[in-house]
Amino acid sequence: MGRKLSALVAFAAAAAAAAAQTPPPAASQADASGVALVKFSWDKERVNWERDPFGGPVENFDEMRVRARNEKRIDDAKRGGGQDVDRIRREARADSALLEIARRKGPPRYGFRYKLSVKNDGAKAVKELDWDYVFTDAATGEELGRHKFTSEGRVPAGKAKEFSFFIPNPPTLRVSAYALDSKNERAGLQEQVVLVRVLYEDGTVWQKH
Repeated sequence: MGRKLSALVAFAAAAAAAAAQTPPPAASQADASGVALVKFSWDKERVNWERDPFGGPVENFDEMRVRARNEKRIDDAKRGGGQDVDRIRREARADSALLEIARRKGPPRYGFRYKLSVKNDGAKAVKELDWDYVFTDAATGEELGRHKFTSEGRVPAGKAKEFSFFIPNPPTLRVSAYALDSKNERAGLQEQVVLVRVLYEDGTVWQKH
Protein backbone atom coordinates (compact mmCIF):
# COMPACT_ATOMS: atom_id res chain seq x y z
CA MET A 1 0.00 0.00 0.00
CA GLY A 2 2.86 2.34 0.88
CA ARG A 3 4.59 1.75 -2.48
CA LYS A 4 1.31 2.43 -4.34
CA LEU A 5 0.79 5.69 -2.46
CA SER A 6 4.36 6.77 -3.15
CA ALA A 7 3.90 6.00 -6.86
CA LEU A 8 0.71 8.05 -7.00
CA VAL A 9 2.42 10.98 -5.27
CA ALA A 10 5.36 10.79 -7.69
CA PHE A 11 3.01 10.64 -10.69
CA ALA A 12 1.06 13.69 -9.47
CA ALA A 13 4.28 15.62 -8.90
CA ALA A 14 5.52 14.79 -12.42
CA ALA A 15 2.19 15.86 -13.95
CA ALA A 16 2.28 19.16 -12.05
CA ALA A 17 5.84 19.81 -13.21
CA ALA A 18 4.87 19.10 -16.84
CA ALA A 19 1.90 21.45 -16.56
CA ALA A 20 4.12 24.19 -15.14
CA GLN A 21 6.47 23.86 -18.12
CA THR A 22 3.64 24.04 -20.68
CA PRO A 23 3.38 27.61 -22.08
CA PRO A 24 0.01 29.33 -21.78
CA PRO A 25 -2.10 29.50 -24.96
CA ALA A 26 -1.34 32.44 -27.25
CA ALA A 27 -3.59 35.45 -26.89
CA SER A 28 -6.27 35.70 -29.53
CA GLN A 29 -6.29 38.51 -32.07
CA ALA A 30 -9.07 40.27 -30.18
CA ASP A 31 -7.16 39.94 -26.90
CA ALA A 32 -4.03 41.49 -28.38
CA SER A 33 -5.66 44.37 -30.23
CA GLY A 34 -8.66 44.96 -28.00
CA VAL A 35 -10.90 44.81 -31.06
CA ALA A 36 -13.32 41.90 -31.39
CA LEU A 37 -14.72 40.92 -34.79
CA VAL A 38 -18.46 40.59 -34.20
CA LYS A 39 -19.74 39.71 -37.68
CA PHE A 40 -18.96 40.23 -41.36
CA SER A 41 -20.81 39.73 -44.64
CA TRP A 42 -20.90 40.64 -48.31
CA ASP A 43 -23.77 41.22 -50.70
CA LYS A 44 -24.27 41.87 -54.39
CA GLU A 45 -26.23 45.07 -55.01
CA ARG A 46 -27.73 46.34 -58.24
CA VAL A 47 -26.08 49.50 -59.53
CA ASN A 48 -28.27 52.57 -59.95
CA TRP A 49 -27.77 53.36 -63.63
CA GLU A 50 -28.73 57.02 -63.23
CA ARG A 51 -25.70 57.58 -61.04
CA ASP A 52 -23.43 54.66 -61.86
CA PRO A 53 -20.50 54.84 -59.38
CA PHE A 54 -18.34 52.66 -61.64
CA GLY A 55 -19.01 54.13 -65.07
CA GLY A 56 -16.93 56.47 -67.19
CA PRO A 57 -13.33 56.42 -68.48
CA VAL A 58 -12.06 58.70 -65.69
CA GLU A 59 -10.95 57.14 -62.41
CA ASN A 60 -13.97 57.08 -60.15
CA PHE A 61 -14.07 57.39 -56.37
CA ASP A 62 -13.91 53.67 -55.62
CA GLU A 63 -11.06 53.11 -58.07
CA MET A 64 -9.20 56.02 -56.48
CA ARG A 65 -9.81 54.55 -53.04
CA VAL A 66 -8.48 51.12 -54.12
CA ARG A 67 -5.39 52.75 -55.63
CA ALA A 68 -4.78 54.98 -52.59
CA ARG A 69 -5.22 52.03 -50.22
CA ASN A 70 -2.68 49.94 -52.15
CA GLU A 71 -0.20 52.82 -52.26
CA LYS A 72 -0.57 53.25 -48.50
CA ARG A 73 -0.01 49.53 -47.94
CA ILE A 74 3.18 49.61 -50.03
CA ASP A 75 4.50 52.64 -48.13
CA ASP A 76 3.70 51.01 -44.77
CA ALA A 77 5.48 47.81 -45.84
CA LYS A 78 8.57 49.78 -46.91
CA ARG A 79 8.71 51.57 -43.57
CA GLY A 80 8.29 48.26 -41.77
CA GLY A 81 11.30 46.63 -43.45
CA GLY A 82 9.93 45.85 -46.91
CA GLN A 83 9.30 42.12 -46.44
CA ASP A 84 5.80 42.26 -47.93
CA VAL A 85 6.36 44.93 -50.60
CA ASP A 86 6.52 42.49 -53.53
CA ARG A 87 3.39 40.65 -52.40
CA ILE A 88 1.45 43.88 -51.92
CA ARG A 89 2.55 45.12 -55.35
CA ARG A 90 1.29 41.87 -56.92
CA GLU A 91 -2.04 42.28 -55.16
CA ALA A 92 -2.24 45.91 -56.31
CA ARG A 93 -1.64 44.81 -59.92
CA ALA A 94 -4.35 42.17 -59.53
CA ASP A 95 -6.78 44.84 -58.28
CA SER A 96 -5.93 47.03 -61.27
CA ALA A 97 -6.38 44.11 -63.67
CA LEU A 98 -9.85 43.36 -62.25
CA LEU A 99 -10.86 47.00 -62.64
CA GLU A 100 -9.56 47.07 -66.22
CA ILE A 101 -11.45 43.87 -67.12
CA ALA A 102 -14.65 45.34 -65.71
CA ARG A 103 -14.08 48.60 -67.61
CA ARG A 104 -13.61 46.76 -70.93
CA LYS A 105 -16.80 44.76 -70.44
CA GLY A 106 -18.81 47.92 -69.91
CA PRO A 107 -20.64 49.15 -66.85
CA PRO A 108 -21.34 46.34 -64.38
CA ARG A 109 -24.90 45.58 -63.42
CA TYR A 110 -23.93 44.88 -59.81
CA GLY A 111 -21.49 46.16 -57.22
CA PHE A 112 -20.41 44.51 -53.99
CA ARG A 113 -20.87 45.69 -50.43
CA TYR A 114 -18.52 44.34 -47.77
CA LYS A 115 -19.46 44.84 -44.11
CA LEU A 116 -17.64 44.38 -40.84
CA SER A 117 -18.97 44.90 -37.31
CA VAL A 118 -16.46 45.25 -34.47
CA LYS A 119 -16.56 45.88 -30.75
CA ASN A 120 -13.83 47.73 -28.90
CA ASP A 121 -13.13 45.61 -25.82
CA GLY A 122 -9.95 47.55 -25.03
CA ALA A 123 -9.33 50.60 -22.88
CA LYS A 124 -8.35 52.97 -25.71
CA ALA A 125 -10.59 54.51 -28.36
CA VAL A 126 -9.93 53.23 -31.88
CA LYS A 127 -9.40 55.70 -34.72
CA GLU A 128 -8.71 53.50 -37.77
CA LEU A 129 -8.72 49.83 -38.77
CA ASP A 130 -7.00 47.92 -41.58
CA TRP A 131 -8.76 44.63 -42.35
CA ASP A 132 -8.72 41.99 -45.05
CA TYR A 133 -11.76 40.11 -46.30
CA VAL A 134 -10.38 36.73 -47.41
CA PHE A 135 -12.09 34.10 -49.58
CA THR A 136 -10.80 30.54 -49.89
CA ASP A 137 -11.90 27.34 -51.59
CA ALA A 138 -13.74 25.31 -48.95
CA ALA A 139 -12.45 22.03 -50.40
CA THR A 140 -8.79 22.83 -51.03
CA GLY A 141 -8.07 25.81 -48.77
CA GLU A 142 -6.67 27.75 -51.75
CA GLU A 143 -7.00 31.51 -51.41
CA LEU A 144 -9.28 32.77 -54.18
CA GLY A 145 -9.66 36.42 -53.29
CA ARG A 146 -8.54 39.02 -50.77
CA HIS A 147 -9.86 42.56 -50.39
CA LYS A 148 -8.01 45.05 -48.22
CA PHE A 149 -9.93 47.82 -46.49
CA THR A 150 -9.00 50.79 -44.31
CA SER A 151 -11.90 51.98 -42.18
CA GLU A 152 -11.71 55.39 -40.54
CA GLY A 153 -14.14 56.04 -37.73
CA ARG A 154 -13.95 56.43 -33.98
CA VAL A 155 -14.87 53.39 -31.88
CA PRO A 156 -14.92 54.34 -28.18
CA ALA A 157 -13.93 51.80 -25.54
CA GLY A 158 -16.78 49.40 -24.88
CA LYS A 159 -18.69 50.40 -28.03
CA ALA A 160 -19.46 48.64 -31.32
CA LYS A 161 -19.44 49.97 -34.88
CA GLU A 162 -20.19 48.71 -38.39
CA PHE A 163 -18.03 49.59 -41.39
CA SER A 164 -19.14 49.19 -44.99
CA PHE A 165 -17.54 49.46 -48.44
CA PHE A 166 -19.27 49.38 -51.83
CA ILE A 167 -16.80 48.58 -54.64
CA PRO A 168 -16.86 47.00 -58.12
CA ASN A 169 -14.55 44.13 -57.13
CA PRO A 170 -16.31 40.75 -56.63
CA PRO A 171 -15.15 38.43 -53.83
CA THR A 172 -13.48 36.15 -56.41
CA LEU A 173 -13.48 35.71 -60.18
CA ARG A 174 -16.18 33.05 -59.68
CA VAL A 175 -18.64 35.83 -58.78
CA SER A 176 -20.04 37.85 -61.69
CA ALA A 177 -20.71 41.59 -61.62
CA TYR A 178 -23.10 41.16 -64.58
CA ALA A 179 -25.59 38.52 -63.41
CA LEU A 180 -27.42 37.70 -60.21
CA ASP A 181 -26.61 34.17 -59.06
CA SER A 182 -25.67 34.68 -55.42
CA LYS A 183 -26.75 31.24 -54.19
CA ASN A 184 -24.59 29.24 -56.61
CA GLU A 185 -21.71 31.72 -56.48
CA ARG A 186 -21.43 31.38 -52.70
CA ALA A 187 -21.28 27.58 -52.90
CA GLY A 188 -17.83 26.24 -52.03
CA LEU A 189 -16.56 29.59 -50.73
CA GLN A 190 -15.14 29.93 -47.25
CA GLU A 191 -14.66 33.44 -45.90
CA GLN A 192 -13.00 35.17 -43.00
CA VAL A 193 -11.92 38.65 -41.94
CA VAL A 194 -8.36 39.25 -40.73
CA LEU A 195 -7.64 42.30 -38.61
CA VAL A 196 -4.29 43.65 -39.83
CA ARG A 197 -3.73 46.97 -38.08
CA VAL A 198 -5.39 49.14 -35.43
CA LEU A 199 -4.62 52.84 -34.98
CA TYR A 200 -5.73 54.13 -31.60
CA GLU A 201 -6.81 57.67 -30.83
CA ASP A 202 -3.69 58.26 -28.71
CA GLY A 203 -1.47 57.56 -31.74
CA THR A 204 -0.32 54.07 -30.74
CA VAL A 205 -0.63 51.19 -33.21
CA TRP A 206 -1.30 47.47 -32.99
CA GLN A 207 0.02 45.49 -35.99
CA LYS A 208 -0.62 41.84 -36.84
CA HIS A 209 2.63 39.86 -37.12
